[in-house]
Amino acid sequence: MTRSDKGNRTVYIISGPTAVGKSLIAYYLAKRIGGEIVNCDSVQLYKYMDIGSAKPSEKEMSSVRHHLYSIVDPAQSMTVASYRRLALDAIDEILSRGKTPIVCGGTGLYLNSILYDMDFGGTDDAGERRKELESLAEERGGEYMYQYLQAIDPDAASRIHPNNTRKIVRAIEAYEYGKGIRDLSECQLNPDYDFRFFALNMERPWLYDRINRRVSRLVSDGLVDEVNDLIEKGYDKDLSSLKAIGYKEIIGFLDGEYDLFDAKELIMKNTRHYAKRQITWLKRYDFVNWIDIRKGETVGEIVDRIIGSGDRQQLHHG
Repeated sequence: MTRSDKGNRTVYIISGPTAVGKSLIAYYLAKRIGGEIVNCDSVQLYKYMDIGSAKPSEKEMSSVRHHLYSIVDPAQSMTVASYRRLALDAIDEILSRGKTPIVCGGTGLYLNSILYDMDFGGTDDAGERRKELESLAEERGGEYMYQYLQAIDPDAASRIHPNNTRKIVRAIEAYEYGKGIRDLSECQLNPDYDFRFFALNMERPWLYDRINRRVSRLVSDGLVDEVNDLIEKGYDKDLSSLKAIGYKEIIGFLDGEYDLFDAKELIMKNTRHYAKRQITWLKRYDFVNWIDIRKGETVGEIVDRIIGSGDRQQLHHG
């Protein structure tokens, strides 16, 4: 039996830039429609990385079922192919119980793997592939890719200029001995589901202010202790998981490269840049339904708009 043989196939996707309020809105949407949430954030997959990744609260997780949070050890890598398999299995299991899956997160590569009928072939065990890496470079930026190469192959990194993203991508590919997955232009929208795809957004100055305030809150909530605990548990600071924004900057602080104020400023700046890249990524989808959040609007009103739009929205397959 294929996935499309099932009855209800509606899948909500709640995406948008970091700090826009995805988790909270997905939570209240789930409460309204009998939904369960499937993580689509690459850092929230990791165990022990709760504060820096801004995972949903214990209260939210206990009152609405959440899937694919804290499932991977920070020392392990998660390929897009592996994520796709886990996410689609979770979506199917939720649908089989008559519930509605709500995919929540802003990791573009993971969104692609759910939205498109992608054939990863035998690439799962060999790691990231060229197309995947090129997309990652577009999403995260050249500095992130260079740091990733330094983590896995410092000798190769020492021979390549940090700004030469093309060579960095080829060096990572060479290290992982992989072949490219099909280009998205050759992929069709996944025919097994009826997607209701929403991207939350707000005026840029407001979003940036929310980012800055959230970074301050994460630090006051114990981000430094969380990173310190990871190091004390024996996790290498050069792991790709610890290159995530919020973690790499605190590691720099712990290493004495700068003080905590500068670490916070760096996290704020890097998070703002990441949010901008996420918005650019989402604009590539011509079928996304943008929800521009207005000041003074309640979460309930936003959820009303999503449900109303979702009733009218059905992505065309083909």
